[in-house]
Formats: sequence, C-alpha cells, structure tokens
Amino acid sequence: MPSQPENKPQAPELHAAAAAQHVAEAHQLLNNLRQRLDRHPELEEAILKLEMALHALTVKTGGML
Repeated sequence: MPSQPENKPQAPELHAAAAAQHVAEAHQLLNNLRQRLDRHPELEEAILKLEMALHALTVKTGGML
C-alpha cells in the first residue's frame, strides 16, 4: 500500500483556523506595543489599516477568516 504524502492538502477550515490564530496573536502583539508606546500615532494608523484589510478579507471570503 502506498504511503500517505506528508504534505497533504488541508481543508479550508484548517487554513481559516490557522489564519485566525495568527490574527489573534498579531492583535495581542500590537496591543502590547500600543500600551508600551502610549498610543503612538503611526502605530495607531498601522493598526487601523490592518483592521480595515482584515475586514475586507473577511467580507471577500464570506466570513471564512
């Protein structure tokens, strides 16, 4: 019997779960920076732009992200 390939494709739900985990971790890191830098204007703008991009991706993927 042939062996299973180690890099078999994953279901979209697993990719979405991994993406959600990365987003959650990045959100925590950004919030930590926000507290340490006392709401630096450039950091606030970067966070806002990332949130807008994530919202657009969520809409485009039908909430899969």
